Amino acid sequence: MRKLGLLALVLFGFSVQAQGPNLEKDYKAIESKVVDWRREIHQNPELGNREFKTAEKIAKHLKSLGIEVQTGVAHTGVVGLLKGDLPGKVVALRADIDALPVTERNDLPYKSNVTSEFMGEKVGVMHACGHDTHTAILMGVAEVMSKNKDKIKGTVKFIFQPAEEGPPPGEEGGALLMVKEGVMSSPKVDAIFGLHINSQTPVGVIRYKSGGTMAAAQQFVINVKGKQSHGSQPWSGVDPILISAKIIDGLQTIISRETDLTNEAAVITVGKIKSGVRFNIIPESAEMIGTIRTLDYEMKDKLNARMVEMVSDIAKAYGGEATCVITDATDITYNNPELVEQMLPTIKRVAGDENVQFQKAVTGAEDFSYFQREAPGFFFFLGGMTPGTTESFPHHTPDFLIDDSGLLLGVRTLTEMSLDYLNSDQTPLLDIKPKG
Repeated sequence: MRKLGLLALVLFGFSVQAQGPNLEKDYKAIESKVVDWRREIHQNPELGNREFKTAEKIAKHLKSLGIEVQTGVAHTGVVGLLKGDLPGKVVALRADIDALPVTERNDLPYKSNVTSEFMGEKVGVMHACGHDTHTAILMGVAEVMSKNKDKIKGTVKFIFQPAEEGPPPGEEGGALLMVKEGVMSSPKVDAIFGLHINSQTPVGVIRYKSGGTMAAAQQFVINVKGKQSHGSQPWSGVDPILISAKIIDGLQTIISRETDLTNEAAVITVGKIKSGVRFNIIPESAEMIGTIRTLDYEMKDKLNARMVEMVSDIAKAYGGEATCVITDATDITYNNPELVEQMLPTIKRVAGDENVQFQKAVTGAEDFSYFQREAPGFFFFLGGMTPGTTESFPHHTPDFLIDDSGLLLGVRTLTEMSLDYLNSDQTPLLDIKPKG
């Protein structure tokens, strides 16, 4: 019996070690706070580069935990630095804090009734993408980890990022500006983790993909020049609207006939076209604006080159001229395969093996990608849909809704990933040339 008891004790010791430090009391203590923070932030949303009150709330919380705080990063960003009791690597955790120009249609006690100005128009403001949950989750992680400095071998950098949805026209912002201002250095970050809540993934489920996970987003502007004429005499002019229609059709053949979609998905979408002032006048010019989404750098380069070439050639074929200018919005969100492999056991331990699911790449975009160009990164998706729900609403819509019961899993996962990474001897090599 004594030998059996000793064996049981040894096995128990191995089990605890495999499961990491026991922070269950801390997790349970923080859950209601995280929900309260999330609802308060949801009720008081702020647009990109204008997250003044949100940043103030975050900074006040971090300071109360004894965390070193830097404010005003990339305009309204907040960065916290927590040094563990033991020396080691540096892991960064990121949450985006901005809201969208969307008028909320939900009937919630913490519904947003905030209005603001966006591009010269009065708009409703709503956390219609879940950034309020990301902020609250990371505030919770900061509190749990600040109470367990003795378990931290290294340093944790908490990055609360503004303007993930893009800065206002004419301004810099978001992850790119944070990187320019040195957020991934001093101290240099060895790895970075981030999550995104998902309204169409059940609570308790985590989804991930190694390699290219979210698309690079680019904006294009096509300007078509024709020759103005009377609408009754089209032969006396060059119709830029007709040319625009032909260009739109041609762009789609780049996707359907020239792109190997068995490799990765790709999208070219014209979202806006502007031309003409009157029903009986063929105008002189037209402008089209749209987006390109790619998940592979070689495909991205090929699409860009073909668009510029095709736009000009089609316009010439119909007697006009056209230019295509392409600008980057975000890079490919690329999950470092080595880091994914290293951290998957942790995620499965926390969420349960059956709740960790592989997913295909998505053509949505994330500027978390810019952090991943500076250090190996792992970005995953957290379930926010009430299990059994028959209808859920997409992100960026007035009816977007998140179940708060999924937030604690986010706190647990980021905390355990951070501790396990810092306690490991592995440091994945940076790979900034993803091929899908």
